[in-house]
Amino acid sequence: MGAEVVFIGLGTMGLSMATNLVRGGLSVVGFDLMPDQVAKFVAEGGLRGESLAGALQQAKVVCTMLPASQHVKDVYLGEDGVFAHARPGTLLIDSSTIAPEVARQLGQLAAERGFEMIDAPVSGGPVGARAGTLTFMAGGTAKGFERAQPYLQKMGKALYHAGDHGSGQTVKVCNNMLLGIVMIGTAEALQLGMANGLDPKVLTEIISKSSGDNWVLNNCNPCPGVMPAAPASNGYAGGFGVDLMLKDLGLAVENALSTRCSVPLGALARNVYDLHSKAGNGKLDYGSVFEMLAKS
Repeated sequence: MGAEVVFIGLGTMGLSMATNLVRGGLSVVGFDLMPDQVAKFVAEGGLRGESLAGALQQAKVVCTMLPASQHVKDVYLGEDGVFAHARPGTLLIDSSTIAPEVARQLGQLAAERGFEMIDAPVSGGPVGARAGTLTFMAGGTAKGFERAQPYLQKMGKALYHAGDHGSGQTVKVCNNMLLGIVMIGTAEALQLGMANGLDPKVLTEIISKSSGDNWVLNNCNPCPGVMPAAPASNGYAGGFGVDLMLKDLGLAVENALSTRCSVPLGALARNVYDLHSKAGNGKLDYGSVFEMLAKS
């Protein structure tokens, strides 16, 4: 008898999400290209799958958490992929962050093949994934969202149905574009205050009680030493990578071009992170843009 859930993509986010499904009492078989990640999942109580095709044929639910649009398309559309081997009626949940148009295409193809699919990207980062407090922004049918809720609730605390296929990805693109812009603005403000001799902790405290208050300032402050648990205070390690932010900002700019929407700050933020990545900082937390803005 196979596992109820097949989880594909056991990276920083996916491993924690799949583990929370296991802790929620579900039988979950995990797949990843990195054997070490699968081993970590098995150590947390997950199951090791020998054959993806065989696991898909038995599963009631398939969850995917992959890096980019092409990876998601390969997993769902490939000869050995989800559409080829999962049983009609299987619930498909893709929590990757991909282009809204790709999510719409996959949702339509899934429906034509008898699957219920939702795009359900997340917000909350690695900390939220570990704690099971992610925000899910879902696109798809109301029926699909309802079926997915018992599984999403084991991985997150805030579940939103944004609309039809692709809507979840659209919300994610908008959210992360704003996040990237706010991070740069917060870093600029802190650097300006420090250049004038202010203590960044004092500056943060005052701004947090003023009109410049924002999520970045209070949860992942980019100035080292202000928040001990923040990536900035730990060598900018363990957070949301610069290259991932660059990818998401690229999705936002691409979508803006296709919809003829003006996003001048989004485009500028994308270029800032592009330069930061090309300087060799792609694997660091996106708050490391603070260092890029430091006085020479």
